[in-house]
Amino acid sequence: MRIMGIDPGLRRTGWGVIEWHNSQLRYCAHGLVTSNQNDAFEARLLSLTEGLEAALDSWQPQLVAVETVYINANPQSALKLGMARGACLLAPARRGIAVAHLSPADVKKSIVGSGRADKEQVGHMVRLLLSRAEISGHDALDALAVAIAQAHYRETAAKLGQVA
Repeated sequence: MRIMGIDPGLRRTGWGVIEWHNSQLRYCAHGLVTSNQNDAFEARLLSLTEGLEAALDSWQPQLVAVETVYINANPQSALKLGMARGACLLAPARRGIAVAHLSPADVKKSIVGSGRADKEQVGHMVRLLLSRAEISGHDALDALAVAIAQAHYRETAAKLGQVA
């Protein structure tokens, strides 16, 4: 199964694609979609959606996993991030691709074993799991972590008879 992970952000949205088959993990690609902070807010959201649509069209995942919004102390920032996440959800929805939602703690727990792991620990484990991949940037690393975590959760659910 090909899975795309997405780490939403208004300035930078990371995406990463893996293949997961019989407990075997294979790196496919990763990238970054950016928006111009000088553009109107709705234009920025459109550029995120269009950038992700291009990646979806190129890599044709069967499943997309999107990290949920980290609650920010600043309500305006949290609201903008939530809208950016909505733009990220629109791209797979327009293509009829199933979407899974993972919290940052769930991703960390799946990758490192602790929901309180820091970014460096997660990045280190992703690089170990995808040892042949040259991964650039934290946003892409986070997106690949989301994809890997979803693969782990899906495999566990399948073993429990909860997923076809």
